[in-house]
Amino acid sequence: MLQGGGRRPRLKPGDRLLWVWLSRAWSGWQDTLVFVKPSTVISWQRKRFRDHWARLTRMGTPGRPPIAQEIRDLIRRMSESNPSWGSPRIRSELRKLSIDVAKATVEKYRVRQRKPPSPAWRVFLANHIGELVSLDFFTVPTVRFNVLFVLIILAHDRRRVVHF
Repeated sequence: MLQGGGRRPRLKPGDRLLWVWLSRAWSGWQDTLVFVKPSTVISWQRKRFRDHWARLTRMGTPGRPPIAQEIRDLIRRMSESNPSWGSPRIRSELRKLSIDVAKATVEKYRVRQRKPPSPAWRVFLANHIGELVSLDFFTVPTVRFNVLFVLIILAHDRRRVVHF
């Protein structure tokens, strides 16, 4: 039964005709009538959705199908032989051989090349100090309200002004 003291639903003439026709065509219609809140209907739908997907996942094995060992070895061999190739290139080469795998699969099985660690910023500056310059462009308002445009270029090796 419906609980609560909400407003009574307003019936239109079409609604009244439906209920009159239903009461004459089917005598036990009142036994199956249930009033529910909209949140109840939404929770029923969510439960049906969860049950549907739970039933589908129980039917087969979850996740992606396994990749054959030969394909995994081929991906490793290709990445070792061609260190400059990334995953998209290896994937396209495999596709030419009619082997269709996802980019994530190639990422998972390819061999990563060890790179030397990059030098710290201070080491970089020390190595390239002779080639580095700094550039700044700014404006200066004068006493007579003119605007001067200033471009200054400094060399880092001797901290000298190259251009002003």
